[in-house]
Amino acid sequence: MRRERISIVWVVVSLCLMGWSSGCLDEGETLPGGSATPTETPWIEIYFTNPKSPTAASYRGGPDKTLAEAIDQARLSVDMAAYDLNLWSLRDALLRAAKRGVTVRMVTDSDNLDEPEIQDLIDANIPVLGDRREGLMHNKFVVIDRAEVWTGSMNFTTSEAYLNNNNLVRIRSTRLAENYTTEFNEMFEDDLFGPAVRCQTPHPQLEINGITLETYFSPDDGAARRLVALIQQAEQSLYFLAYSFTADDLADAMIERANAGVVVAGVMEETQVQSNVGSDYERLRQAGLDIRLDGNPRNMHHKVMIIDEAIVVTGSYNFSASAEKYNDENTLVIHDAAATAQFLAEFKEIYKDGHR
Repeated sequence: MRRERISIVWVVVSLCLMGWSSGCLDEGETLPGGSATPTETPWIEIYFTNPKSPTAASYRGGPDKTLAEAIDQARLSVDMAAYDLNLWSLRDALLRAAKRGVTVRMVTDSDNLDEPEIQDLIDANIPVLGDRREGLMHNKFVVIDRAEVWTGSMNFTTSEAYLNNNNLVRIRSTRLAENYTTEFNEMFEDDLFGPAVRCQTPHPQLEINGITLETYFSPDDGAARRLVALIQQAEQSLYFLAYSFTADDLADAMIERANAGVVVAGVMEETQVQSNVGSDYERLRQAGLDIRLDGNPRNMHHKVMIIDEAIVVTGSYNFSASAEKYNDENTLVIHDAAATAQFLAEFKEIYKDGHR
């Protein structure tokens, strides 16, 4: 089917927090094999899809465009952990990178190995490894030149980038990239997935320009324990966007904070509430929490928590037992009010469109 090139206005937020770092990597960091340039680039950029755009059906100009442009700038390596891939923009960027001598590697969920775009990569001799198991390789992250990380809730597919609500976060940091590269190598080089993985994250907590980041890789890092602890420390407000929510321990912690006077509100994906055995939607509603079903006729695919408007959690990790125990997932915690404000604006927009 012919797809016209139509410019689309997408919600894009570029943050340069607490001043400029050298090349917007961690302070003192440089790109592998060269100096860190340019000097005026934000170290974090946050992108949200815009399913309500009248031109979304063109499948052009969304967050994948910026990711493809970043891949086009790769000089050394591109590692992609993708649950699925059918975006032409990313396939073509990976093919171009491999053609100019960049090392390109990919891991994916075996159920999606037959995607034509993934087969195109394999046909071009780009190594692609499937997980070959019942649990999901559910990550959606890219590491470029071991110097920057792209992660979030967005699968690399047309529906995810254009029709569903998602986020994609770009962070320039060699230490964060080392965390994600270590996880990638556990899968790609050691062929370890799911419960078999025993990854030792080099920098589970790190700072960039005074802002703390935490990374958790499931199933081995115990992300649920950390999420419960973050919920328990909420003093004023807790907002969440959840594609899937069946984790009773998270629900228990939210109910406890609501009973303590914390404002708790959330939006869940309606189709998942209707189809998931064990959904915590009714339980949270009956406990008096302000929980809505999303208004997107497609999918609200975020996995986001906002604590006291100061901390935001995002990544591939659904609030479920499968994410905690079986799937390969990643969770990113950002301790920064400016970054959190962008997710809060997204929450308010989705909450406004939701219903009970």
